Amino acid sequence: MSFNEQFDQHGVWRREFALRLKRLSEWLKEQGLLNAAVEDRMLRLQARVRSDKVMVAFVAEFSRGKSELINALFFAGYGRRIMPASAGRTTMCPTELGYDPDMAPCLRLLPIETRLQPQALVEWRLVPEKWLQIDLQVDNPAQLADALQKVAEVQHVSLAQARALGFWNDDSPEDHPPVTADGRVEVPKWRHAVINIAHPLLKQGLVILDTPGLNAIGAEPELTVSLIPQAHAVVFILAADTGVTRSDLSIWQEHLVSSAKGSDNRLVVLNKIDTLWDALSTPEQVQAQIDRQIANSAEILGLQRSQVLAVSAQKGLVAKVTHDDALLQASQLPALEAALAKGLMGQRQKILRTAVAASLQELNTEASRALHMRRRDQAEQMLELRGLRGKNSMVIQQMRKRIEHEQAEFSGSSARLHAVRSVHNTLLGDVVGLMGMPTLKAELAGLTTALKQPGIKLRLKKIYGETFLRLRETLHQAQTIMSEIQEMLDSAFRQINAEFGFSLQAGRAPEMAQYAQDLELIERSHLQYLSLGNVMRLAQAGFSERLVRALNSRLRMVFESALGEVELWNQSASAQLDAQIRERRHGFSRRIEAIERIEQAASTLDERIAELDAQDIRLQALKTTLGDLTSELLDVQPLPFALQPPPDQEIDAADTPLTVLA
Repeated sequence: MSFNEQFDQHGVWRREFALRLKRLSEWLKEQGLLNAAVEDRMLRLQARVRSDKVMVAFVAEFSRGKSELINALFFAGYGRRIMPASAGRTTMCPTELGYDPDMAPCLRLLPIETRLQPQALVEWRLVPEKWLQIDLQVDNPAQLADALQKVAEVQHVSLAQARALGFWNDDSPEDHPPVTADGRVEVPKWRHAVINIAHPLLKQGLVILDTPGLNAIGAEPELTVSLIPQAHAVVFILAADTGVTRSDLSIWQEHLVSSAKGSDNRLVVLNKIDTLWDALSTPEQVQAQIDRQIANSAEILGLQRSQVLAVSAQKGLVAKVTHDDALLQASQLPALEAALAKGLMGQRQKILRTAVAASLQELNTEASRALHMRRRDQAEQMLELRGLRGKNSMVIQQMRKRIEHEQAEFSGSSARLHAVRSVHNTLLGDVVGLMGMPTLKAELAGLTTALKQPGIKLRLKKIYGETFLRLRETLHQAQTIMSEIQEMLDSAFRQINAEFGFSLQAGRAPEMAQYAQDLELIERSHLQYLSLGNVMRLAQAGFSERLVRALNSRLRMVFESALGEVELWNQSASAQLDAQIRERRHGFSRRIEAIERIEQAASTLDERIAELDAQDIRLQALKTTLGDLTSELLDVQPLPFALQPPPDQEIDAADTPLTVLA
């Protein structure tokens, strides 16, 4: 199957998963087993599965056929080119293609002049009036293609403006954009473009990031610091006839290798293999030449040979439009689609299943605990009621008094139970203080000042390293405090369980290690800007401002995500205590109600015992249903493009598709 077909199956899988999650949530609510923390966890899971995005970033120097490759992979169904892909420079600004059902089909363009203002790119997304919006007719390919030509627009500015915008560096004349006869500099007209269309793949959650060439990439730190590192796969395009050029290697070394722990989610495409098709050479000779380029490119970039594929995007697009199967196979585009599908889709599904399985286990445990409490309370009632057989009204009244006394004692102990929560919240406040935005701002103050100082920035790399060292220490301190909280909760819950017969269990504290890894990723993605080669660029006030904004924005996202996990953990512990206190109070009410009914009529005793027997059977059935519903979620059939080969088929290592790690 093509990438399009397999991605569509990924969407079907996600929808089925989300539907079963919703069914489980509704069932838990009907049975009174859905407390605030469980409900919040379920809503997060549903939102994550339904709205899971898969971003594929396409990166290349100008004129490598990047936009044509996007057309061939995703938009051949329109029967024509959609993304501008004529000769010369086409995509002049970073362009995102996605789908938001709450917005009409449109192209939104952010003027390049916004680089001169202090807001980060992520902040401009929240100011729609600053974007030029052009409505798109998704059922009219010609209008769609004409409108998207705007991402290739340029304008001519003075040398001073080009320098302020970050497109002119006196120390790197080889990177200078074209200059007109009257000395004006050609720069992109737009800083960022967002295309919102209801393309089938985009509706399923695919996000495509089309990036411009080296000069434009380096001038927009947020692109290399935020967007590209967050992509689940990066497709780096080279020209098959030239292989890895100096500018290609600069993009790879400065913006791709350093922005990830490894290169497992990098896929290199040698495009335009049709330029090597030579009537004077045999097909075997042409393929041998392609194989040499693949081997050389893999060696230079430090990749496995299986991560480099050769295609002809132009011939692949033509073949799809004209339904020419022979030409499609010759373009080798299906091999690239298979690599993307198997690596990207298989790993995204695996990650989702792992996340859902962990949350479902916690949910199952908590709901089972509530059912266990109900069964135990009913068992106590059953013993009491059977003990009343043949007893006179005086004994029944004494039993009622005993239950009321237990109820009063329990109510009197509520202050002690809530004291546990008070201590918990106090310690949790220390974590929030450590990881809150005021603390983050204070930690970044020194680095921000160093970056904003005019001229050559001395000791910047040292200050940068010290800042990230402190941020990692902050996460370590937060982890230590949370470990103390967990120990306190474990001890307090053991005492409460022993005294009141509860079954409280403190959930595992969130692991800060994953956020420390995010910090490492961010630190590494900025390092290329602190090298000697960027000394003069860093001396430019406008560039330093953009770098500061990109850094602040990305770090804020990391710490806000970490705090969200901490708050969810806190909610889980508090909701668990609330739920069991509530169940115990309901238990007292049910026991007193049963005694009242027995006092009114002796025949009610046997009826009540029968009711309890029936309720116990029902609770056992509920526990079985709970297990079935949670198991059903984990048994949703995986996609047919599992990463393992069929048992009767061996795949050579050189032919193994790329495994993309999210």
